[in-house]
This record gives sequence, C-alpha cells and structure tokens, in this order.
Amino acid sequence: MSATAEAGAGTFVHPALFYRGAAEYLAGTVPFVWGGLAADEPVAVAVPGDNLALLRRELGADATRVRLLDMTEAGRNPGRIIPGVLRAFADSHPGRPVRIIGEPIWAARSAVEYPACAQHEALINLAFTGRDATILCPYDVESLAPDVLTDAEATHPVLIDGTGRRASTGYDPTGLIARYNEPLPVPEGAFELADTTDLAAARALTHVRATACGLGADQVADVAVVVTELLTNSVEHGSGSGTVRFWGGDGEFVCEIHDRGRLTDPLAGRHPATPYQPRGRGLLLVNHLADLVRLHTGDDGTTVRAYFHA
Repeated sequence: MSATAEAGAGTFVHPALFYRGAAEYLAGTVPFVWGGLAADEPVAVAVPGDNLALLRRELGADATRVRLLDMTEAGRNPGRIIPGVLRAFADSHPGRPVRIIGEPIWAARSAVEYPACAQHEALINLAFTGRDATILCPYDVESLAPDVLTDAEATHPVLIDGTGRRASTGYDPTGLIARYNEPLPVPEGAFELADTTDLAAARALTHVRATACGLGADQVADVAVVVTELLTNSVEHGSGSGTVRFWGGDGEFVCEIHDRGRLTDPLAGRHPATPYQPRGRGLLLVNHLADLVRLHTGDDGTTVRAYFHA
C-alpha cells in the first residue's frame, strides 16, 4: 500500500491512505518519505503525536531530514493547517516539488471540530491547484466512523488501502464544502450586542466575559483581537455593522460575529499573508489565534464563530 508512486508527477496529487494498525501505517507512509528524500524533495510530516513518534522511530537518522510536526498542536484549529502548515512548508521551497503527510482527522476530534476538518480536506484541493506537491492524508479505518471515511472519498481523488490504489468514485470536494456549510444555532443564554459598530464596547465586554469563563490573560487578549478583527471585517466588508455574541463556561469561551454580508471566497482566512500585505489578514489572524473556527455563509449573511479553551 505504498504511496511512493503518487509523487513526482509534476502536478498536485492528494491521496487518502486508509490504514489498519501500525504496520499498514508505516507501509503506507515510510516509503513515501524515503522516496521524497531519495528524489531530493523537501518532505514534511504533520500527524498526531503517537503516529509522529512511530514514524520518527522507523525513519531513524532520516528523521532529521524531515520537517516533523505534531498535528494536534500545529493543526488544533483545522483552519490554520493550510496557511500555517501546508502552504508554509511548500512556500518555503519555491520552485521545488514537495511531499507532505498531513493527518488532520483522528478519533478524538469532537463533533464540533469535525465539519471544519472535513472542509479543510476539501479546501486543500483548491489551495494547491496547479502546484507541484503531493499531500498524503492517512485515515485510521479502525477508529474513525464510516461516514468520515465516506467524506474522505469525497475530498481525495485517489484512495490507497491494503488492496492497492484506485480513483475515488465519490470525489466531490465542492459538494462537501457546501454540505458542511452548516447553520450555527446560538445557545440559550448567549449575550448579544446587536448590529453594532462599537469596537471599544465589544472589546470591553470580551475582557469581562472571557475572564469570567476562566481564560488566562494572554488568551483574553487573543479573544479581544479576534473580536476586533471580525467586527472590523463586518463593518468594512460586510453589511456595515455586526452582531457580537458571547457564551461559555467550564474553561471554554465562544465568540461569534454575524453580519448580513456573504463570504464568496471559500479559502478566506487560509491565504498566507505576504510581508508587505497591508490588508486582508483579519480572518487569517483569527484562524491562527483561535482553537477552532466554524463559519457559515448564506442568504441571511455570514457567521464566524471562534472557540477558545483554557
């Protein structure tokens, strides 16, 4: 079930690796890494900690030649994986084909996180169109639900498992992005600052509410930046004002901004910023600061919801 033959075609390749147990995981990933190193291609691995340790041991001395990242940290928020992990690595090697193993979905992902993870996998296909890269995405078929594997068939044009390699007959990333563009119901008891342009008031309320939910001073400052950026986007690019909502408890704080504008770029917040880019960093910054970002856009407007955990 080696994925080695998938790389080096001069175009973007995005296979899913369906594995059972450590032996199949290593059989599907290690030759992929070694093939890249043999071809003098930059290689990165961003997978959960246990699998990262497994690969590091198997690669031995070659592990020092690979960019290794714990996806539970680097990709805790799926919205930061494309700009902060995948594009960051590919863009640091301009003009060269790259190989990346990215495992953004594991059994401990929550039901709240999962839609963002599935959309992320679909959006990779847009973010890397025309680029010389291969991104191999492992899926543990023993611990993941069947619908997760079905979604993987929709987000990956090529599937690899113990029987070999095949084209996915269910490939439909655009359809999956739309399917998980889910409305985000507001829980009872949420505080609301409706149709406001008052950034100072929103920041002040953020400090009070986030502190009461148990967030530390640094996190409270991050939440204030997120609320400021999102409300500014609503004022400047949305409907001219935004409705700010807060809720939380037990070490979690959630904030969201809703406006009557409609977001049309599916990769909004995932385009890496250039050093000389004066604007357009707001949603990207939100993705980097929050532990999770969920988004819904439709005829009634756009909602961006950010989660923070103490």
